[in-house]
Order: sequence, then structure tokens, then C-alpha cells
Amino acid sequence: MTSDGSYFFLRLNPPRPTFPADMTDAERTVMQEHAAYWTALTEKRKVVIFGPVLDPEGVFGIAIVEVGSEDEAQALIAGDPVTKAALGRYDIFPMRVGAIRGEPPHPA
Repeated sequence: MTSDGSYFFLRLNPPRPTFPADMTDAERTVMQEHAAYWTALTEKRKVVIFGPVLDPEGVFGIAIVEVGSEDEAQALIAGDPVTKAALGRYDIFPMRVGAIRGEPPHPA
């Protein structure tokens, strides 16, 4: 993957610490839509990687995206079914890439 844009680290904070274990059927449906949404963005090469982090203190989601701007990253978040259903809150952080597998190192 060659860099055409900026990278951002997105952290999805669940609505409650027990969310993965006690989500309702309606919440589970939204989470399935969420996974399909981010999978489609991965296929469009906007997403480098996404998925849950199995932290024993509380599971959360992450994505690393490559987009043209922070506004574009914010638009991806806004389009997420989780955001629309208010099932979590995202933190967004710009990233500077040091290296990506299969590419020469990026300058610091």
C-alpha cells in the first residue's frame, strides 16, 4: 500500500464496559452492520486494519485509516452504523507512519 494520504488511528469506545457480553439483539444487529461497513471500506483501501482489541480491562475497537484529511476520517466515523445508533464514541488520532510491511521505511 503506497501512501496517498494521511493516516489516522481510530478508537471505538463501547457504550458500557460489559457491552460485548451483554449486547441486546438490536445492538448485535448494529454491530454486524458496523463490521460490514468497515469491511467495505477496507475493500476500497481506505482502511488498513480494523477490529476489536481484547483488553482484559475492557474490549474496544480500533481502525487505522488512510484518507486525504481528518475531515474524511471524521466522515467515515459519521457514516458508521455504530455512530448513527449512538452505540459508542470514537477517539481519533493522527499517525505518522514509521514503516508498513512491504514498503520501504517512511522518513521520520
